[in-house]
Amino acid sequence: MTDTLPLFPLGTVLLPGGRLPLHVFEARYRQLVSDLINDVVPDRRFGVVAIRQGWEVGADNVDSLHDVGCSAHLDQVQQLPEGRFDINSTGEHRFRLLQIDHHAAPYLMARVEWLPDTPPERDSESLRERLTMSASAAHQRYHATGLRGGSTPRLDEGAEVEELAYALADDCVLTVEDRQELLAQTDPLERLRMARRLLLRESEFLRELRAVPAPLAEFAQHASVN
Repeated sequence: MTDTLPLFPLGTVLLPGGRLPLHVFEARYRQLVSDLINDVVPDRRFGVVAIRQGWEVGADNVDSLHDVGCSAHLDQVQQLPEGRFDINSTGEHRFRLLQIDHHAAPYLMARVEWLPDTPPERDSESLRERLTMSASAAHQRYHATGLRGGSTPRLDEGAEVEELAYALADDCVLTVEDRQELLAQTDPLERLRMARRLLLRESEFLRELRAVPAPLAEFAQHASVN
């Protein structure tokens, strides 16, 4: 199933269910926010795609975009002086880029195909329970390093296995590459295994490092500007 979305390329990866606060100041993206508010773009939906390198995407370097992105729903908008906006959005569904149009709007437009999960190669209720428990334990171990004050935030106990990897990743400081790999993985059980491995890897890194020269929160992928 294909669709058309306006694109907001960023130096971060939005995951389904994740929160995306943005300060919008560039002219073409101010126009995008206006079009979202005024229903020029339907359903207040746009696509977020991570940039492989740099911070700008022009007609001559669209190949710098990753192939898989995530749609976002515009939730809150605060208009600021000089036409700027502070917005908050929520990640919805994954998509794969098929074609990019530079001429239909001041911002990039893209034809995309939605990217649903695929059935796991091996699946059972007991396997899902074991993976959920081991991933949750890795999450607790990560927070036991003291990165965020030593307290472990409670995740939604009713979260489905398909959603849990995204929730764990959003609660961890990961690189763009790590988050992109999770986003592109369509096997939900393998995705949860990946999230567990990443949490354990980061936990060991933090334990060995012992000292951090700058607050790790500065490297988180949650907030961004355009």
